[in-house]
Amino acid sequence: MEKEMIYLDRNENNYGPAPACFEVLKKADLTKLSWYTKAYSRGVKSILSERLAKEFDIPESRVVLGYGAEDLLKQAVQCYLGKGEKLMIPTHSWWYYKKIADEVDGINVEYPLVPNGETFEYDIDALFEKYDKEKPKMVFISSPNNPTGNSISQENLIKVLEKLQDAIIILDEAYFYNVMNETVRNLVNSYPNLLVIRTFSKYYALAGMRIGFGLLGENLAQLNKYTNRYLGYHRISEEVALAALDSPDYYLDIADKMDSDRKMFFTELNKIPGFTAYKSNANFILVEIPDEIQADLKEFLKSKGLVVKFMNEELLNHHLRITLGTQEENKLLIDAIKEFAANNLS
Repeated sequence: MEKEMIYLDRNENNYGPAPACFEVLKKADLTKLSWYTKAYSRGVKSILSERLAKEFDIPESRVVLGYGAEDLLKQAVQCYLGKGEKLMIPTHSWWYYKKIADEVDGINVEYPLVPNGETFEYDIDALFEKYDKEKPKMVFISSPNNPTGNSISQENLIKVLEKLQDAIIILDEAYFYNVMNETVRNLVNSYPNLLVIRTFSKYYALAGMRIGFGLLGENLAQLNKYTNRYLGYHRISEEVALAALDSPDYYLDIADKMDSDRKMFFTELNKIPGFTAYKSNANFILVEIPDEIQADLKEFLKSKGLVVKFMNEELLNHHLRITLGTQEENKLLIDAIKEFAANNLS
C-alpha cells in the first residue's frame, strides 16, 4: 500500500477552510449553478466585490476580482506594460515574477533583496538607484515575499511609494497573515498608482477555489474595466469567500498556531549544524542547508511520508522552503529532520 504523503511544499493551508465554507457547498442549488448573477442590477460587479468594498471602506469600483492573485498580476501587466517597457522585481522572488514581463514583450529588471542576519530585507537605497537608472513602468513589491518570507516595513514601504510615484506599484500581499484593512485603505487612498493584491488561497485556505482580489489607487480605473466580467464571476466561490470573511475567529486561531510553529522551526532548525533558518512572516520558512545533504535528506523525508520544497534556482539552490502545516504535521517534520541530522551531521 502506497504511503500517504504530507505535502509541505506548495504554501497551501493544511488546516482547511472554516466550517461555514463547507456549509455553502452543501446548500448550493440551481440558482447558483445555472443562473448568472444579477449583482449588476445594483450597480456592482458581484456580491464579493461589494462586501470587500465595505470591509476596506473604499468604492466598489476600486475593487477588482481575479482567478487568484496570479491572475491579477497577469492582468495588471497585460493592461499596463507595453513592449519594451520595464518591470522591476526583487532578486529573490517567485519564479513567475521573472517570466511575466515576457508575456507582453516587456523587459525584466531586478533590484536587490538581500540576507541580513536572521532575515532577508529590501535594500531600499539600491532599489532607488535601480529605479533612477532604469525608469520602469511597473514595480512589484512582495510582502511577505515568496520564498524568503520577509516583509517590507511600513516605514520603508512609504519611502518607496513616495519615491516611485511615476511608476505603477503592485504590492503583492498574497501571504498576508495580518488583516490590517485600515492600513491598506489608507495606502490606496494616498497613492493613486498603487495596486494591492490579496488572495483567499493562503490565509483563508481556499487555494482550490482560485479567488483573488485587488484594491486600486485612483489612477488605475483602466484595470477595473480590463478585469471586469459582465456576466459575473463564479457564484459559489463568491459565497464561500463570504463565509470565510464571516469566520474571523477560526482563522485567527490558525494564525496563532502558525506564529507559534514559525518560531519553533526557526529556533529548532538553527540548532542543527550547517542549517540557517530565516525569520518569516508568511506560512512558510526558508532554510539554508549544506549542499551535500540535499539528495539524501530529500529521500529520507520522502521515506517518512514528508514532502518539502527543495529550491532549485540561481540564487537559492541549497535551500528548503517549508510550508507550515498543521501542528501535528510540523512536529513530524521537525522530528524527522532532527533524526536525519543526528545520524548524518556532526
